[in-house]
Amino acid sequence: MRFPLLLLGASLTVLAAPLAAQEAPPAAEAPAVTVGDLRSALVMAYNTNPDLQGERASLRATDEGVPLARSQGLPSVNATGGVQQSIYDTDQGIGPTRQGTLGANVSLPVYAGGSVRNSVRAAETRIEAGRSSLRSVEADVFTQVVTVYVDVLRDQAIVQLNQQNVKALSVNLQATRDRFEVGDLTRTDVAQSEARLAQAEGQLRLAEARLIASRENFIRVVGAPPADLSAPPPLPNLPGDVGVAVDTALASNPALEAVKKQRDASGIDVDVARAGRLPRVSVGVGTTYYNNLGSLSNTALLAGLEKDGVAATASVNLTMPLFQGGRPAAQVRQAQARESASIELVTLTERGVVAQARSAFATYQATLRVIESSRAAVDANRLSLEGVRAENSVGTRTILDILNAEQELLSAQVTYVTAERDAYLAGFTLLNAMGKANAGDLSLDGGALYDPTANYRSVRGSISDWSDGPEPAPVGTRTVGTPAQNSSVEGSLDPLLGRPVDSTGINP
Repeated sequence: MRFPLLLLGASLTVLAAPLAAQEAPPAAEAPAVTVGDLRSALVMAYNTNPDLQGERASLRATDEGVPLARSQGLPSVNATGGVQQSIYDTDQGIGPTRQGTLGANVSLPVYAGGSVRNSVRAAETRIEAGRSSLRSVEADVFTQVVTVYVDVLRDQAIVQLNQQNVKALSVNLQATRDRFEVGDLTRTDVAQSEARLAQAEGQLRLAEARLIASRENFIRVVGAPPADLSAPPPLPNLPGDVGVAVDTALASNPALEAVKKQRDASGIDVDVARAGRLPRVSVGVGTTYYNNLGSLSNTALLAGLEKDGVAATASVNLTMPLFQGGRPAAQVRQAQARESASIELVTLTERGVVAQARSAFATYQATLRVIESSRAAVDANRLSLEGVRAENSVGTRTILDILNAEQELLSAQVTYVTAERDAYLAGFTLLNAMGKANAGDLSLDGGALYDPTANYRSVRGSISDWSDGPEPAPVGTRTVGTPAQNSSVEGSLDPLLGRPVDSTGINP
């Protein structure tokens, strides 16, 4: 399946070649960076796209679920302190009326019904789901990049084709007017040429507006304006059989992997909920220093009371739930219902993956056939236009015949460049469905790839209460400073379309 893509890449190279003279924006408004090839566009989006950067931040937040769960099984240490002043006491004896205390306590959970262990397992499983979700978002962003890239190439070509059509109709109109002046044609022929030129100018304006929109979408997704875009490279590892595509998608699609991990985590949550009705055991030790702050009476001092002292305690605590108003059972049923929802979501996602893989494969195959047929249509319409022009010169064809032939050639050319765009995008969409559209699969060479496990390794064992992360700062680039895009496209005119209407030769 690589051979048709090689042809597609070659044809897109030819398509992009006349567009190389695209007008540059004024120097005062020129952006710091422009993008001229698909690999550069993918690398820039990989490093600066805010959607992808936001998903990476969300995964880092998910990473913190493990230390949060582990903290429930670790010792807790706290210090206490206070000052107490007795204001009035009818039974006040020889004891102090004022006392200050300082204490420290350590508590260690010994048994919690498995809730801590299962909470850690659930958190780790959700991290795996988050990594798969990150891969899915990454592939979706790359698909957006490919979409806007080939959209710009297509719309540049369509603008150029419409420009050529307007120029051809302008030549036809001038030739028609000249022949009308000498009495060779009628006013009707002139009106037909004028109407067709006005219609073509309207089509050109619409095509230019679509090109501007495509260029602005390019900036939105990639983060920089398009320069002289080259043809995209051939797509790797496209399957030759729909069964292979579906099997690969079921085994590797990251969105499906993510919901499967979420299902597994939901199952573990049921065990966490069941622990709510099991006994809990903890041990603790504490020490307290007290000082009576000079409030002891002489009688108390003579009785042997100390001005200050130290007390220590040790404890074993057992909590056995007997009745909680049905709360534990409700939590278990709730967790079971959520697990059921997760199971159904896996089936739903699997259906979508199968449909996406099959439809993308079918679309890709169909667009390859459309490329072949539209290329043949362009050649046939080009020959037809030459023949109609020649026949008009000997009086067997009318001006309307020439106008219709030019319109048919334009339509065939637009269909051809649109099919090229659709085929490439369908091929990449197929790779996305198969789980083969990530940075590692595409061998991007824009520097080190983002490691989704690095943050987890650094925070998993953290037990410090003061190890904050770095202050949040934007990573995705803003685009307010990029210049507003225009519809400027330059290229050579098709010699056939530039010939006068009454040309008598077959060759230009």
